[in-house]
Amino acid sequence: MMGPMTVVAVLGAGVMGETLVSGLLRAGRRPEQMLLAERRPERAAELTERYGVEVVGNVDAARKADTLVLVVKPQDMGDLIEEVAPHVSPGSLVVSLAAGITTTFIEARLPAGIAVVRVMPNTPALVDEGMAAISPGSSCDDVHLAQVESLLAATGRVLRVPEKQQDAVTAISGSGPAYLFFVVEAMIEAGVHLGLPRSTATELVVQTVVGSAKLLRETGEHPTVLRERVTSPGGTTAAAVRELEDHKVRAAFLTALEAARNRSRDLSAGE
Repeated sequence: MMGPMTVVAVLGAGVMGETLVSGLLRAGRRPEQMLLAERRPERAAELTERYGVEVVGNVDAARKADTLVLVVKPQDMGDLIEEVAPHVSPGSLVVSLAAGITTTFIEARLPAGIAVVRVMPNTPALVDEGMAAISPGSSCDDVHLAQVESLLAATGRVLRVPEKQQDAVTAISGSGPAYLFFVVEAMIEAGVHLGLPRSTATELVVQTVVGSAKLLRETGEHPTVLRERVTSPGGTTAAAVRELEDHKVRAAFLTALEAARNRSRDLSAGE
């Protein structure tokens, strides 16, 4: 999918930037086909030592690479694009991993006709179980999308969505790990409350979450079917699930995810 000579530059070496670099190297990309742009000298030195990837300035990265992956905070995106725009060559591909930044926002600041792809990643990319949703900008074709898919496949799964769905995606998979960690935290606290040592409760809950996720993915069964299999009539699970229903946990999730979606919309509108 990727041409033999493509050079990928990752601009911004925070957690997600580093995750992408290490994932690409594990997936077989050579260090000399990659560049990293990072302002902090000590961080730059650390990453060069760890990965053998050359660290350059933003402008150099834009000049030398044909794929630019922008992994900075949404509030820094405008400045970054204005800095690199004069140096982006025609035929380049620009990939943005910033929440709430639209392809329109980026295209308006780049030379006309540059292909832009917007990505919503999530943190399980750190362990190669990420969920990334990608959306094409107006000058983007299937070849560009396939390029981005092959880049991100190194860190997990990739799905194409229309850009208008990205606020919902942000609420579901972008923020999603936090909701699951919240549930895990609550279950561990409950275990301690029920008299288990914290370490025991933690091991029980974490493995239960991992195992349940694997069961969902590998059986392909509907979650309701899997839940009903654990829930025998008049048993312990039924008693617990009834309490969850009484406390309107389902409704709370809906309200929470709507709030996240609305916040994502606000961020996009506040450009």
